[in-house]
Amino acid sequence: MAADQERDFVAEAAALILSARAGSLATTDAGAPHVALVTPAPAGDGGLLLLLSTLSAHTRHLAAEPACALLLVGPGTSPNPQTSPRVTLRAVAAVSTAPEDRAAYLRHHPYAEPYSGFADFNIWRLRLTAAHYVGGFAAASALNLLALQHEIIAAAQRNGG
Repeated sequence: MAADQERDFVAEAAALILSARAGSLATTDAGAPHVALVTPAPAGDGGLLLLLSTLSAHTRHLAAEPACALLLVGPGTSPNPQTSPRVTLRAVAAVSTAPEDRAAYLRHHPYAEPYSGFADFNIWRLRLTAAHYVGGFAAASALNLLALQHEIIAAAQRNGG
C-alpha cells in the first residue's frame, strides 16, 4: 500500500474531528459498557467538548468513571461501511466551567443554545489520551496526540474557526 504510506492520517483525522456533528461515546457503568450518541465540538486547544445532561445515563457514568472513548465516522466512499474514515479517541472527561468552552461548543452547534443554559446541562471537556485513525479499508494508524491536537488547531484556524 505505497499510496497509503503517503497519506497524512493526522490531517485526515483532524479534518474528520472538525467536521463531525455526531459521534458514539463509550462509557462504563460498574464495569459494563454503554454507548450513546453525542454531539462533539472541537475545543480551542485541540481537545473536544460535549454538552451533556445530568439526566443522561452516560453523564452519570462519566461522573463515576471519567475514562471514555469517542468514535467519529465520516462519509464512506462505497456501500461497504469499512471504507468510511473513522477516528477513535480515548479520553478522560471532566466538567468545564470555562466560558470559552461553552462559546466554542455553541459556535459548532448553535441549535443547542436554547437548552445549553438549563440547570441539568454542562459542558464536558475530553482530555485526549490516545487516538486511532482508520482512513478506509486496510488503512489505519495510531496517531501522535500532540501532532493531532496541533493539526486540529491549525486546521480550525485555516477554516476561520
